[in-house]
Amino acid sequence: MATSESEAWTAAERSVRERVPPLLTDLYQFTMAYAYWRAGRHNEPAVFELFFRNNPFAGGFSLFAGLNDCLLFLKSYHLSDQDVEYLRSVLPSDTDPAFFSYLRGLDCSSVSIRSVPEGTVVFAMVPVLEVSGPLAVVQLLETTLLCLVNYASLVCSNAARFRLAAGPRRRLVEMGLRRAQGPDGGLTASRYTHIGGFDMTSNVLAGRLFGIPVAGTMAHSYVTSFSSLEEVWPQTLVPLGGRDPVDLISLVKGWLGNVCQLLGAESGRVREGELAAFLSYAVAYPNNFLPVIDSYNVSCSGLLCFCAVALALCELGYQPVGVRLDSGDLCRQSVEVRHVFQKCSNHFSVPGFQSLIIVGSNSMSEQSLAELSKKDNEIDVVGVGTHLVTCTRQPSLGCVYKLVEVRGRPRMKLSEDPDKSTLPGRKAVYRLLDSDGHPFLDLISLADEPAPEAGVSLQCHSLEQAQIELSVTPAQVTTLRMEVFSCGQLTLPLSGVPQSRAYAQMSLQSLPACHKRLQGPEAYTVALSKRLHSLISDITRGNSKGSNFMLPN
Repeated sequence: MATSESEAWTAAERSVRERVPPLLTDLYQFTMAYAYWRAGRHNEPAVFELFFRNNPFAGGFSLFAGLNDCLLFLKSYHLSDQDVEYLRSVLPSDTDPAFFSYLRGLDCSSVSIRSVPEGTVVFAMVPVLEVSGPLAVVQLLETTLLCLVNYASLVCSNAARFRLAAGPRRRLVEMGLRRAQGPDGGLTASRYTHIGGFDMTSNVLAGRLFGIPVAGTMAHSYVTSFSSLEEVWPQTLVPLGGRDPVDLISLVKGWLGNVCQLLGAESGRVREGELAAFLSYAVAYPNNFLPVIDSYNVSCSGLLCFCAVALALCELGYQPVGVRLDSGDLCRQSVEVRHVFQKCSNHFSVPGFQSLIIVGSNSMSEQSLAELSKKDNEIDVVGVGTHLVTCTRQPSLGCVYKLVEVRGRPRMKLSEDPDKSTLPGRKAVYRLLDSDGHPFLDLISLADEPAPEAGVSLQCHSLEQAQIELSVTPAQVTTLRMEVFSCGQLTLPLSGVPQSRAYAQMSLQSLPACHKRLQGPEAYTVALSKRLHSLISDITRGNSKGSNFMLPN
């Protein structure tokens, strides 16, 4: 029975709550919280922003993901008595006991979140998440929010790049659970690769929790476990429609002879154990027959065995699915396999046999997928594991969480490394679109500035080259962030995985192709309003009351 969306969300919410408790953080968050509390500053209103400094994989974009997990974490945030007692045991012995009473009462009832929607195309330095609330509380949230966003966004972006490399026609299956960094990494990967553009997953739990279509048939171990036709049981199969059982082994042997004769192959080179494995699986799943055919030799055994069993199933009224190739030159083999399917279809008058699915899976990477799209091949579905879920080209997105305002006054990190400086003040983020509806610039401005207007020229400064002043006229303007969590309550319904996936694909589709190139993409423009640019200049020169080096009033 299919799981309803509400039931799936209940399961997903329970999963997040079980694996993301408040103590999933760094100790220094609690030591800072104590210091704020000790100084009487813990309830000061503060604003943090979450962003990343560089687009991943040397690419031109990222996909923002992990928002729903963040909201579920905030919604259930509460330290149990056991949590507090553990903190008492690890914090310094001279910690004021009253601090632990304060921790027992902590929740996120005074926290608010403004965020871009999950699945949005985003760019380096654009604050995707704004967290506001009491200083000590929003400080305590830092590590966990980063943990929930960093990998989710990275693997979602990686999946989007794999999808671009594969093209729109070929279906993609995520098969990375066995190679993922632990069970939570595997589950997160399955969810967010689907949002990023993968069609299916092999991960059964992800299918149950998130409603992702699951796929999988057999591995090489199943094939190699058989050595003789005597191991096939039962040896009969009832034709579709319920007539008397047919001796399947005899039927398949007859078809094997016909196939070998058609192809000029030697039946004596066929592996009996491989034929037995295919027969046994066909008896179990006559309508889902898709074996791996390269356990021994594709052309001399695996392909012949498949055709014999598949043609027998067709004679009995069933529809085989196809084959999987898992080693060797996948392009060449797929062309050979399709040619054999076509010959069998024509010679034996079996409609549809030429269109059986060919799945390829063999340590597929973004590069090998891109090369696959350039070569002559007949692969319909690609299974991807290691390079997808481990993000081998870049292991971390590098999201950061920085203080931008305290008590209504801007704060900015000044660093000897200019790349590590931050943008001060509470901000608004707008996406400017051209007349065709394509985004061409993201504008970061101070929160109290008027929003840009469609058809009205505005002046701003390039974030990359602050000395360059730009003049742009948007055809459309969208506000990139919205309030999703206010004073401890969700302000918008949580989006399910299908909705997030659809939004991500729509967001990607609207992005001009020049920014989606896998190699040498054109840089997308992120700009600062004139007022924000002036504030940064003042703070950098030490002339603003928002400066971190401000003297006491």
